[in-house]
Amino acid sequence: MPFIPHTPAEQSEMLATVGVDSMEALFEDIPKKFRAAELNLPRGLSEMEVRQKLEKTAAKNHTDLTSFLGAGFYDHYIPSAVDALCSRGEFYTAYTPYQAEASQGMLQAIFEYQTAVARLLDLQYANASLYDGGTALYEAIMMAVRQNKRTRIVISESVNPIYRVMLDSYTTNLKLDLVTIPHQNCKTDVDALLAALNDDTAAVIVQNPNFFGTIQDFTALFTKAREHKIVSIISTYPIMQSLLKTPGEMGADIAVAEGQSLGLPLSFGGPYLGIMACNKQLIRQMPGRIVGRTVDKTGKTGFVLTLQAREQHIRREKATSNICSNQALCALRALMYMSLLGPEGLKRTAQVGMERANYAARRLEQLPGVRVVNQPFGNEFTVELPVRAYEVIDKLLVAKYVPGFPLGRYYQGMDNHLLVACTEKTTQQSVGILAELIGGAL
Repeated sequence: MPFIPHTPAEQSEMLATVGVDSMEALFEDIPKKFRAAELNLPRGLSEMEVRQKLEKTAAKNHTDLTSFLGAGFYDHYIPSAVDALCSRGEFYTAYTPYQAEASQGMLQAIFEYQTAVARLLDLQYANASLYDGGTALYEAIMMAVRQNKRTRIVISESVNPIYRVMLDSYTTNLKLDLVTIPHQNCKTDVDALLAALNDDTAAVIVQNPNFFGTIQDFTALFTKAREHKIVSIISTYPIMQSLLKTPGEMGADIAVAEGQSLGLPLSFGGPYLGIMACNKQLIRQMPGRIVGRTVDKTGKTGFVLTLQAREQHIRREKATSNICSNQALCALRALMYMSLLGPEGLKRTAQVGMERANYAARRLEQLPGVRVVNQPFGNEFTVELPVRAYEVIDKLLVAKYVPGFPLGRYYQGMDNHLLVACTEKTTQQSVGILAELIGGAL
């Protein structure tokens, strides 16, 4: 039975009110070729039939693979408490707090999330929040352009290529000059980046660990950038930030990240979480929302939307961004995850991933013709194989193993290179089997 909210009599009354006598007349200004065609939908199904159909479709997915795939998205263990708490109705159904101060619980949760992110990245302020790591990087660029009124962006080729594709798309119709500096044997070429900086540059962008897994210190680069009033932007991996030199320690102006590793399941692509933190000088260029803690006239603690940079609020045409969803539920999951693990838990998670990655690198390097390309690395590293990476992947998929990410997909001349990731869920046994399988596929 179709759902038609209005009776024929009601439709006739509305048509008469606007001065037409039929639905056809109402839409006559739209050429027929642009009108909605017949949807040709199948007949409706019962609840039982819908469940059967969806279960059959879901069963086509391979959920029993042993995966060493990373490339920006990681299979970390999520404590059961995260799902249990986040599924509570007051959190799960809470959306954007349009009547902000009436949503004290959600505002406090966002405030606590901002505090945790600012501490993790060692910068003064964090927002709440953005769509994902790639759009966060774009928003960081626009912050820099607004801040120093320049249009030249210098970016390392070792920044996640998925993000760089997104940047190209977002900036296609903007008068920005994106200058990409090639990587040097899977390392960010700091000397070339330094040489590329000048007084016309708005921002310099790097990643740590970079897309190949290589860990580097960008303190000298950010110091030079500051001398030229260039905004320093770094893309990070949140779990690794519990161990590595922080963006704040390096002198970065803006740090961004994909928050998926903080308690969000892989979920076939999202929804994910764009993390952003910055120093005080850039806070008014920040997109999204910033929640602050204050007191009311009676001295009682309360939470408010201190800054709202969206066009839907008071900023209107002066808005810094049209970001419409603050990803509050995803941010809440990240906060719960960080709170449950605590500083030591985050460090241990990072350490175990690095230990497993180093063990995997040693095992793979023992295979004939296999070479680990980069050092030092975190929980992810690049190996060069004597054959095309896709050939190895195809052979191992039959054994239900995903050996890693084929770098030739985004980098010319790297068809034989494989990006291998480990987390705390990676066992030594699975690493041993991976080594044996790759050895048999060569």
